Amino acid sequence: MSDLTAFMGGRLFDGHDWHDNAAILVEFGHVCAILPRSEIPENAEKIDLGDGLIVPGFIDLQVNGGGGVLFNNQTDLAGIRTICEAHAQFGTTALMPTLITDTAAVNVAAIAAGNAAVQARVPGFLGLHLEGPHLALARKGTHDPALIRPMDESDLARTVEAARTLPNLICTVAAETVTPDQIATLVEAGAVVSIGHSDASAEVAGAAFDAGASMVTHLFNAMSQMGNREPGVVGASLANDRVFAGLIADGIHVHPTSIEIAHRAKSGAAGRLFLVTDAMSQTGTDLTEMTLNGRKITRADGALRLADGTLAGADLDMIDAVTFMNRKIGVPLEEVLRMASLYPAEALGIEETYGHLRPGALASFVHLSGDMDVQSTWISGERVWQK
Repeated sequence: MSDLTAFMGGRLFDGHDWHDNAAILVEFGHVCAILPRSEIPENAEKIDLGDGLIVPGFIDLQVNGGGGVLFNNQTDLAGIRTICEAHAQFGTTALMPTLITDTAAVNVAAIAAGNAAVQARVPGFLGLHLEGPHLALARKGTHDPALIRPMDESDLARTVEAARTLPNLICTVAAETVTPDQIATLVEAGAVVSIGHSDASAEVAGAAFDAGASMVTHLFNAMSQMGNREPGVVGASLANDRVFAGLIADGIHVHPTSIEIAHRAKSGAAGRLFLVTDAMSQTGTDLTEMTLNGRKITRADGALRLADGTLAGADLDMIDAVTFMNRKIGVPLEEVLRMASLYPAEALGIEETYGHLRPGALASFVHLSGDMDVQSTWISGERVWQK
């Protein structure tokens, strides 16, 4: 068999531009060219995926679980593998298993599991997202208030070490509970610091951004809102062109008008709006109940909620987020696809090899039907899921 493989489909989106009658030429798991079908080398194996679209694989930076596994409840290599496999059927080719606020011991186990996933080369594993425990009680959301606490020296040292050993690490912290010096230390170690579950003023949030925080976690949710005299975390993040913002686009977490406003504010900025699922263990299953820190979460009417009605993650996958943004919000398809691939890659600083299909990128892509149904998912040129 040749080392070269040419993948063909109806239309190809490379993350920047559309191509017709073209093929992706892949060698050793990376894209080496996009070229007309008539110029495919004779020694290349040809794989014709048929009609539809070939688009960059989706990148999800906030994934609490999938396939029946909640990462908090199974912080091991098998749990990470199950989560990655569950999301592949929805077009996700790279994701960050996300640990919701928990004990220090669970945090240690999660980091160990992440390092094990690196060694095992788990397809789709991109790194870890530690969401808490250093958050604001006033904006706790579904996070257990008994487990929320300030960041001490041991927390900082452990997280710094994780940032140095993992391929990528996101730390969600509240701007008012973690100091600018701590943020700067984390960023210097290689972590991406995201502000979330924060009731901070715009001034305090701005100081966190100045210290190196470059992202906000699920924009609008669990953060101080924009008012006429106090812009809050929402206003500070929308006004800062360097700050990326994750968005749960399900029509439940954020009103469509607010989504439109945020998208306009971030269009043309260096820091863009990108899509996340905030998915729990239900993804890829028919589960209707799950537990987090001993509390029951119920799945109904497209949402996940605690007994008191608090939203607890999202009943969402990436292809549904893409179609919602395109069909309900009216964002052009190519821009929505960037929100699901290129922009999260840029938020992590890994856009050289992720988030697009231009030469040098990993050959991770999704084949979609004309109706936007996932037909197959490919990671580094290898098929990981087929309908």
